[in-house]
Amino acid sequence: MARTHVVVGSRPCCFFCAMDEKDPCVRKAWLELCLRDMHMTRDDTELALTLSFIWRYAMADPENPELPTLGVFECMTRLMKKGLEDVEWVMTGQNVFVPYYAAHIIGSYTMKNSEFAAKAVESGVIAPLLELMRGKMSWVEQRVVVRALGHLASYETTFEAVAAYENEVVRLAMEIATTCVDVVYEEFVSVQVKEERVRYHSDLLTRGLGGLEMEDRKAEEWASQLQCWSLHLLNCFAYKQRCISLICNKTFLKELSQMWGGLVNHTSPAGIGLIRIICYSKQGRRHVSGSREMILSLCNLSRSSDDWQYMGIDCLLLLLKDQDTRYKVLEMSLFYLVDLVELKALNVRQNLGDRITKVLLMHYHTKKGCIYSHKAQKALKELWRNKVERRKRERKCMSKNQEFLTETSVVVNLIKQQANQLLCVGDIEGAIKCYNEAIGLCPLKLRRKRMILYSQRGECYLLLGDLDAAISNCTRALCLSEPVNSHGKSLWTRSRAYDIKGLSRESLMDCIMFVNGRCFRGNIPYHAAQMISKQMEATWLFEEARKSKLRRMMHKEKYHLTGLSTIKEEPGKKKEGMMVQRKKLDLLD
Repeated sequence: MARTHVVVGSRPCCFFCAMDEKDPCVRKAWLELCLRDMHMTRDDTELALTLSFIWRYAMADPENPELPTLGVFECMTRLMKKGLEDVEWVMTGQNVFVPYYAAHIIGSYTMKNSEFAAKAVESGVIAPLLELMRGKMSWVEQRVVVRALGHLASYETTFEAVAAYENEVVRLAMEIATTCVDVVYEEFVSVQVKEERVRYHSDLLTRGLGGLEMEDRKAEEWASQLQCWSLHLLNCFAYKQRCISLICNKTFLKELSQMWGGLVNHTSPAGIGLIRIICYSKQGRRHVSGSREMILSLCNLSRSSDDWQYMGIDCLLLLLKDQDTRYKVLEMSLFYLVDLVELKALNVRQNLGDRITKVLLMHYHTKKGCIYSHKAQKALKELWRNKVERRKRERKCMSKNQEFLTETSVVVNLIKQQANQLLCVGDIEGAIKCYNEAIGLCPLKLRRKRMILYSQRGECYLLLGDLDAAISNCTRALCLSEPVNSHGKSLWTRSRAYDIKGLSRESLMDCIMFVNGRCFRGNIPYHAAQMISKQMEATWLFEEARKSKLRRMMHKEKYHLTGLSTIKEEPGKKKEGMMVQRKKLDLLD
């Protein structure tokens, strides 16, 4: 393999030779020279291999100061600028990989160290990064660019350097987050002939190994990362309450509520992470409360087994505590949050159910509580009776009678047995009445018994086709389970109810929790495997992009056939028919 050499005294060296050098003084001098002159390397294969090595070296030890102190950021800046300015050079051989790896190296060295971030900014990395973010090359480069800019914007010392381009950075990040999934599908995934795909994209995705299926899986992961890292960059501005009105564009908020990291990027909060940051500002809460789609999305998340359930609850509580937004969201969120009032802890949030109760019952005994609808007032009254008055009454009974819990438990068991018998003979409505009675008598302290009663009642409601009641009861059962969201039967019942309602994401999460929590010894039941398979197809990151492209193709085919039939029926108007057809196609495009 040919190597570019730099002469130090009488000894030649390449970058790899410099890395192998044992003498620290010689090593330092050689590395500094290699980084200084790397942009003048003529061997494109050598350059690509060198950058690939530096990136892996940075990822393995991102806080190692050796290369950052020897000018790695200045080197990457020069390489990016050369790739942007010299089109002929970047399209020669392996040079097309250079801007990608240069931006990736910057992001890798700045992800944990604010001092390295400051060095990067001083080296002038922001201008070429921003040029790549504008789409000068492709979505592959945009992915690593938004990652690098997100790291730079997350430190106090370097935020202002990124904020110097505030409006453009925010607009570009919003645009990328909104369109990247469609772009990746259109430009890469939908191309089902390997030879027709962009070669260097395929090489970066799978390192030249694997076929179309592996490339598609990796493209899904990268598209999700591109979206999530764009949202993280927006987070940095929203956290400082910068550009809130711009970020809270009505159309973007609607799209944001559906942005989900999915199973391929489950460690990222994606859209909900940004929504929660927005809800910490008064201006942000005003915008969020005005989006019905956003509130409904938060409500569904709050009653799911998603890892980010607590964030959905946080957002709703922030909106309800604010007097300017409370009355806009309470009528909808109330009927979701009342199912969560028996939560003990979720994530690191202790006594979450009591906090929810306190927020919902704000102004309950004041005139402000009278402005709610009759349905809402009834729900709040029931909450007051069950959560406040009943708790006081039961404490009083237990203080007077030490056998209160035992005696009541016996009665509840008898009613429960009667309900189970009615359910076995098909008298579902009769069973529900018995479960109602048992739940009304069962003390709040007997959490496990109440969990089973709610779960059984939820199953009954599902059999009757009352999906909302089934979801509500199963959610209450899951709040009582230890740990939270661990009761298998409730998860399976709620998963089926969500499936019928068309809430694929929520159904998938419940089904996965159901499977993970049960000891199936490696053999997942057929019904659960079928449900997971169905919902994974429905929640595939590119599913909407695929449907959108299919609709466009069908419309074009329809207009094409319409145009042909017009020409066939009226030969004398051939030219006119073709013009009409062309206009229709233009409108679709």
